[in-house]
Amino acid sequence: MKTYPLHRPPLYASIRHLLLLLAILVGALLDATAQVPEDSELYNTILELDNSYFTAYNQCDMETQGKLLSDDLEFYHDQGGLSTSKKEILQSIEVNICGKVTRSLVAGSVEVHEIKGFGAVEIGLHTFFNNREPDAISKPSRFVTVWKQAGDGWKMHRIISLH
Repeated sequence: MKTYPLHRPPLYASIRHLLLLLAILVGALLDATAQVPEDSELYNTILELDNSYFTAYNQCDMETQGKLLSDDLEFYHDQGGLSTSKKEILQSIEVNICGKVTRSLVAGSVEVHEIKGFGAVEIGLHTFFNNREPDAISKPSRFVTVWKQAGDGWKMHRIISLH
């Protein structure tokens, strides 16, 4: 077994210390750029947009849903895979969701993170109730929505839905 003087650690120990220091610094930076305050204009805007979209979703208002979805939408669903056609997504919602499923946001679960010069990321929990399966237990599931702010307003640009 090789021994090292007490005053000089082996190279791999120094690298481990540097990596640990780097991890601490990255953690501190992430904490410094945490979510926007819940009383901020951006937070309230994103929650209002979420409410507008899912009120339309729950009421089969396809026109409002279409206005809030980006033309170059990407929708990642853990069970359904990737969908990139806005038209097909809206058709699927109309055929498979309308009058059958309602979505509720889990109160207090939403985080909003600003993306400077682009928009915001909304992360939260929601539940879905299928009225065709009234005894089914609806467990909260995580979602991530990237909202893009453009000349014609805010749009859902990327959506990740995990069940």
